[in-house]
Amino acid sequence: MAGKLMRAVQYNCYGGGPAGLQHVKVPVPTPNNDEILIKTEAASVNPFDWKVQKGMLRPVFPRKFPHIPGTDLAGEVIEVGPGVQHFKTGDKVVSVVNALNGGGLAEYAVAKESVTAARPLEVSAAEGAGLGVAGLTAHQALTQSAGIKLDGTGPQANILITAASGGVGQYAVQLAKLGNTHVTATCGARNMDLVKRLGADEVINYKTPDGAALKSPSGRKYDAVIHCAASTPWSTFEPNLNDNGKVIDITPSPTALMTFALQKISFSKKKLVPLVLIPKRENLDYLINLVKERKLKTIIDSKHPLSKAEDAWAKSIDGHATGKIIVEP
Repeated sequence: MAGKLMRAVQYNCYGGGPAGLQHVKVPVPTPNNDEILIKTEAASVNPFDWKVQKGMLRPVFPRKFPHIPGTDLAGEVIEVGPGVQHFKTGDKVVSVVNALNGGGLAEYAVAKESVTAARPLEVSAAEGAGLGVAGLTAHQALTQSAGIKLDGTGPQANILITAASGGVGQYAVQLAKLGNTHVTATCGARNMDLVKRLGADEVINYKTPDGAALKSPSGRKYDAVIHCAASTPWSTFEPNLNDNGKVIDITPSPTALMTFALQKISFSKKKLVPLVLIPKRENLDYLINLVKERKLKTIIDSKHPLSKAEDAWAKSIDGHATGKIIVEP
């Protein structure tokens, strides 16, 4: 597709929010070794995307300007690069684009074969696009950081999931209930019924005193907390944890990282564990299969055309989306 132009959304500097996004036409990218070119059918917006634009991860992200944001997408394989073994033109896929380079908010994007999974007909593009960062983060937090066996064979565990109606939280509740877990979840009042339907055993309104204190209504102490909400002081978590309890923080603040360092020095049994997502195809395959079998749902907050990507951007920044925000070219 050399020389062909595509529609894309990009920004040229840090800051600017939704108004900083520009609608442009740029050349369709060419897949390199072990890469595939995907025609985007759906992409999702994550808080990571606008945090990069805001400059919160400088100087690592983005690699350069102008930058086309977006990491999660689902679509159709248009071209394969040298060395690609598992995919061919016409295959339907779900993929996670390299975060350094971005590229998801465009008509076409390139992705590594190693973070791309086949998408069966039973899984829609929008359902698949939501699984990337959010689904994989929930899966990694539960299975690797918290040690939950999602086949139900592990010992019973008490899990707290904060911001349970958000992108990561909705998946975390559903996945945790596949394991031998009792799930306490926090969310806003309007989403409490939804979170219960997703499987949570106890749901707390985060705006109530008990919700702010993260106290289980049944008085349980937590073996692990999947913390998907804004920064919370360690002093709030600590009294609610079992002796060896962990807080897995998916977006650790500088203060949280300092807490993590101090606990390392003091050999504390209760720990705050920062999570750094490492996308893997086998985990994406696992999640897609769960969606196919209707054991996992992608809750979709809203869908926006690529021409109105700034609306999706603003909704994510607002921080009150229920589930995933989807952009469709």
